[in-house]
Amino acid sequence: MNKELLKIMEIVKLGEKLKFEMRHSWLSNGRQESVAEHTWRVSLMAMLIEPYLKQKVDTSRLLKMIIIHDLVEAEAGDIPAFDTMDNHTAKEQKALNEIKSIERIRDTLGNFLGEEVYNLWFEFENKESYESKVANALDKLEAQIQHNEADISTWIDIEHKMSFMMDRHVGFDQTLQILKDIIEEEAAVKLSAAGIDTENIKNKVLSN
Repeated sequence: MNKELLKIMEIVKLGEKLKFEMRHSWLSNGRQESVAEHTWRVSLMAMLIEPYLKQKVDTSRLLKMIIIHDLVEAEAGDIPAFDTMDNHTAKEQKALNEIKSIERIRDTLGNFLGEEVYNLWFEFENKESYESKVANALDKLEAQIQHNEADISTWIDIEHKMSFMMDRHVGFDQTLQILKDIIEEEAAVKLSAAGIDTENIKNKVLSN
């Protein structure tokens, strides 16, 4: 037992790095957001939205996936979606770095626990199960909520467009679609208040 707990402590200490691994997101008070803070609020969203989803979910599995998903960033770092969106090489390298990290985490823990963490991470990545689709959707929605809460000066141009590109993540569930519409409308209001033509942005997204 002592040996297993020492292995667990090693991963717990790895998780501490997520408290100072910064995301390309800013808080409403002007401070940059950490990966750990993002993961926590995605977990909160999962707990609160779960009763309203159209299909019953394995809540424990859903929360485990959310918590584990970003753990690889303690080693691989957080890379914003816009950095890999149109860059196949960067996207491929990010995937390789994250796989290497989750393999090390699996091997560190060993036994059934290491395999569970490893399998849950890939379940999230593959987005085939209902729980993994929900986890992915909430991950994307929370990021947009945070952008909406931050000062508009922290947004870069591509994020104006990305505010209206979340449909593909939520189409499988009506509740998540409605939540996405609420979040998207908040983004539109924020952009419009800054003098940005949101209708033009939406039209460009729809035409692509």
